Amino acid sequence: MEAPPFASSASSSSLFSLRNKPLLPARFSHLGNTKQSRNFSVRASSSSGDSVVTLLDYGAGNVRSVRNAIRFLGFDIKDVQTPEDILNANRLVFPGVGAFAAAMEVLSKTGMDEALCSYIEKDRPFLGICLGLQLLFESSEENGPVKGLGLIPGTVGRFDSSNGFRVPHIGWNALQITSNSGILDDVGNHHLYFVHSYRAMPSDDNNKWISSTCDYGDKFIASIRRGNVHAVQFHPEKSGDVGLSILRRFLNPKSNVAKKLGEGKASKLAKRVIACLDVRANDKGDLVVTKGDQYDVREHTEENEVRNLGKPVDLAGQYYKDGADEVSFLNITGFRDFPLGDLPMLQVLQYTSENVFVPLTVGGGIRDFTDSNGRYYSSLEVASEYFRSGADKISIGSDAVYAAEEYIRTGVKTGKTSLEQISRVYGNQAVVVSIDPRRVYIKDPNDVQLKTVRVSSLGPNGEEYAWYQCTVNGGREGRQIGAYELAKAVEELGAGEILLNCIDCDGQGKGFDVDLIKLISDAVSIPVIASSGAGAPEHFSEVFNKTNASAALAAGIFHRKEVPIQSVKEHLLKEGIEVRI
Repeated sequence: MEAPPFASSASSSSLFSLRNKPLLPARFSHLGNTKQSRNFSVRASSSSGDSVVTLLDYGAGNVRSVRNAIRFLGFDIKDVQTPEDILNANRLVFPGVGAFAAAMEVLSKTGMDEALCSYIEKDRPFLGICLGLQLLFESSEENGPVKGLGLIPGTVGRFDSSNGFRVPHIGWNALQITSNSGILDDVGNHHLYFVHSYRAMPSDDNNKWISSTCDYGDKFIASIRRGNVHAVQFHPEKSGDVGLSILRRFLNPKSNVAKKLGEGKASKLAKRVIACLDVRANDKGDLVVTKGDQYDVREHTEENEVRNLGKPVDLAGQYYKDGADEVSFLNITGFRDFPLGDLPMLQVLQYTSENVFVPLTVGGGIRDFTDSNGRYYSSLEVASEYFRSGADKISIGSDAVYAAEEYIRTGVKTGKTSLEQISRVYGNQAVVVSIDPRRVYIKDPNDVQLKTVRVSSLGPNGEEYAWYQCTVNGGREGRQIGAYELAKAVEELGAGEILLNCIDCDGQGKGFDVDLIKLISDAVSIPVIASSGAGAPEHFSEVFNKTNASAALAAGIFHRKEVPIQSVKEHLLKEGIEVRI
């Protein structure tokens, strides 16, 4: 993964400080030592036995998922603390996350760059993931040029978005395997999960290293192999059973134990089907999955209780088994006064990531705040705790609206907004902006100075046009900014993806707001996720056929088992729309 240019060189050193700094107040510091979370503590073994995997974690992004996958496969983990730990490793995994320049600075300052080169040049077992692949090349254009480790000829460059391809490249794509790759033997025609804005290109000079390529506008290097040295641009720890098979083949090449994979049909980037879980505490204090009707989550009964559709960890695990391409958690009540004090939600992420090997997104209250003791926490610190707990992406709602309003008013990027802070350190692919608009019908588009659309269904008084008013605070407060203006602004501020809701369609089951989704997906060059209104498989094919949405999200129809995820995917396949199966 990569990040936009750093505002200062201090940002790179913050990767280590964010990892090691105790963000939780003393009364919550027991989180990592509780009985429930003991499985997530690293067992730093001094043994050099076959069960130990050495992990190079330099402190940015969600490395918990790699740890969980390694442990899931039956291996212990030893963290790299010194260059000697690299040189003494039996097998080394480097899940690079963050910005190229920041990673190289950390490696150089600690002397780990020379140790890495020595280890790899001696043909020792090595697996680089994402940035762990890119750093092997001579240089990168990201915030550069910046010198890499120089082991593989070539320069890492940014995807070209001028040809209509959305950047970042996010989602499940197909590989073209070009040589005997060993660890890719089980991949076949299956999709793998990518999330990146930069890539290395094949050339005559590096051709002997390449074990697979991927098509996204151009053909880029998806994996390399030379002897015992492997590196992949995709994320095996987020690629379901196929990804686990890749990790298993690297960690134990002689093992014949593998889950039999069904036949795949991957040929290009797939449209994603995402399961969303709105999580909140009910009146008894239990954390439950609920679902709103135009954002109202309470039953219309005398008790007026919170609608309870299940337990979040159990449902997330079931959706993973059912074939969800991603799972998104939205904490709709927590974090309002003390974001880092909501231990149940952090634990939901920790427990879910133990057995769910597809991307996890979490949203709700990600912002700067000051606790009751007067201690200030930045949105970056809050996001860092989420990433450490297992999130791959964080979703920002109201705070993004305020940031966009100020940016539109002043035209100045301060570098201090949550969007800018988090994308600068973790990369824009880790930042989703959730937009919650409602339709405002008008008779004449000249009546407002905001972007309008001619609606496919007339308004209550025969209006032919509408603009989409953004809201904050769970849809309770309207702002004088349109969804179009907001989307354009947050893309410039560092958002890597947009989750596009619609209050009018929420819980109605009559289909997505195609007018809105087409407006926004045509306006930005980052991926757009369609949300709100799904009631049947046909609604998914409609939104993919009529708009440029990269993914579609649903909640209630999955929770109530009205439409299984597999039924949605089977329908999309019949309609000629590529999906992961």
